[in-house]
Amino acid sequence: MTEDQNINLVFAIGALVLVAGALFSRRIGLGEIIRNILAWIAIFALFIVGFSYQREILAVWSRVTGEMTGANEQAVVGDTLRIRQSADGHFWVDAKVNAEPVRFLIDSGATTTAMTLATAQKAGINISDSPFPVILSTANGSVQAQRGTIQSLQIGPMLAKDLPVVVAEEFGDSNVIGMNFLSSLRSWRVEGTEMVLEPPAGAPAG
Repeated sequence: MTEDQNINLVFAIGALVLVAGALFSRRIGLGEIIRNILAWIAIFALFIVGFSYQREILAVWSRVTGEMTGANEQAVVGDTLRIRQSADGHFWVDAKVNAEPVRFLIDSGATTTAMTLATAQKAGINISDSPFPVILSTANGSVQAQRGTIQSLQIGPMLAKDLPVVVAEEFGDSNVIGMNFLSSLRSWRVEGTEMVLEPPAGAPAG
């Protein structure tokens, strides 16, 4: 468990102890006390899971609602790619990594593009076996990641070759497009509820 998850667990246990104390002080039957404690355990367990995996849950929710409403559509207009903002407030894009379909969150706050270990292996990413991993700070605490290289990343009409990437199992289900890709573009910007990506001048078509 990460440091944040451990803190959440401590708070949940503390709250559970307070609830149990309150129940015992009411002098109700043992059976009812046990049922109430089990109910609160289930509530706190759901809270911990929801908080610890909020990013993954939001990604799934965004994908489902996007499929139902069309809010996640991305469209090629000329040589640019326009991406609609999803229900979770983020921008998600369907890309191809070494011809393998992969869904990414676009995050301008991420320095480097990141992929989960399972996705990277499926896409045939060249992953370093260095004994010195990269230490990254994430919303769920510090993560040890390995460096890798995406031989081919296609996003709409844009094609990037030999793009550095960090890979870790702890990323869960979230793959992230970082600034090392965005900064290579001629332009990227947000217009209202759309993100617009423009390929660099003279870039090869995807």
